[in-house]
Amino acid sequence: MALGQPVLGEVAVARDGRPLTRLDHLVAAGLLTKETADHLAPVARRYAVALTSTMADLIDPSDPADPIAAQFVPQAAELTYLPEESADPIDDAGFSPVPGLVHRYADRVLLKVVSACPVYCRFCFRREMVGPGGEAMTGAVLNQALNYIEARPQIHEVILTGGDPFMLSARRAHELTQALADIPHIQVVRWHTRVPVVAPERISPDFVAALQADGVASWVAIHANHPRELTPDARTAIARLRQAGISLISQSVLLKGVNDRLEVLTDLMRAFISLGIKPYYLHHPDLAPGTSHFRPSVADGQELMRGLRQSISGLAQPTYVLDVPGGAYKAPLDAASVRIHSDGIQVLDGNGLWRDYKG
Repeated sequence: MALGQPVLGEVAVARDGRPLTRLDHLVAAGLLTKETADHLAPVARRYAVALTSTMADLIDPSDPADPIAAQFVPQAAELTYLPEESADPIDDAGFSPVPGLVHRYADRVLLKVVSACPVYCRFCFRREMVGPGGEAMTGAVLNQALNYIEARPQIHEVILTGGDPFMLSARRAHELTQALADIPHIQVVRWHTRVPVVAPERISPDFVAALQADGVASWVAIHANHPRELTPDARTAIARLRQAGISLISQSVLLKGVNDRLEVLTDLMRAFISLGIKPYYLHHPDLAPGTSHFRPSVADGQELMRGLRQSISGLAQPTYVLDVPGGAYKAPLDAASVRIHSDGIQVLDGNGLWRDYKG
């Protein structure tokens, strides 16, 4: 199967017409002091920085605990590494039979179609792999992945990720959707994205149309972590997807200092269902390098889930999950799947095995 070269979209630009992709941009926008920026230079050298105007405008620079800034503005804590952290914390590489494709579960695969994102989350579990200098799946690499899928009729669903696959142009997104729809046994194409929230102007009628093709059901998993992210423009973009008949689910990460309070999670889940988005996963943060300051305890996460069950309807309940280190599938972090000991915890993985977890 042959496809043309990708046309990546532009990152949404900030106040002065440029994307906020450097520390001096953040200083100019009033989000960092010059002294702090100088101190953060080693962070920016290691991990990509990007912030859209939509998110920058939500930040209160006078609030040192602003939950939007915490997600996107670099912090010195990112240079604190723990022994249990890993550049590939869920072992994508161990389940990658061909470049850019992850086949961890029998009936579905993951395609990392781009490495670029409109924003770079400071807690990203692929932070060592994504960034503006990375490569998109093109030419022979993409064809190899499509041929792998075509040769395995047990695969029914393809999940498009990256990076953020909504960074593709409408033309490229259409080509990819159609190529997957042309494989007879593919029933679902699922896009994982932050774009409708962080760069809603990209959700044009042409782009929405590009996500659909006869023969496959299109799903979009929208990543948001705080109710303030769901701006009027984001709501308009989400409505455009929904009105086109695209099914919407949510993904959020439980982050210390961002959404680890019951009232915040309650407002977020209620906002999702009010927009026609079914809450899907609430992820416990992965063991990515330099992200320990974001990780609450599993016990704290379980307590928050108990609070959600008592305060909002079943329709608004996400599943609290952990991607078990080492690639041993997702584990629901409910009482039946977690053993808490004085020296750590064990989680029950998808193979029915209890695995030690430290994080």
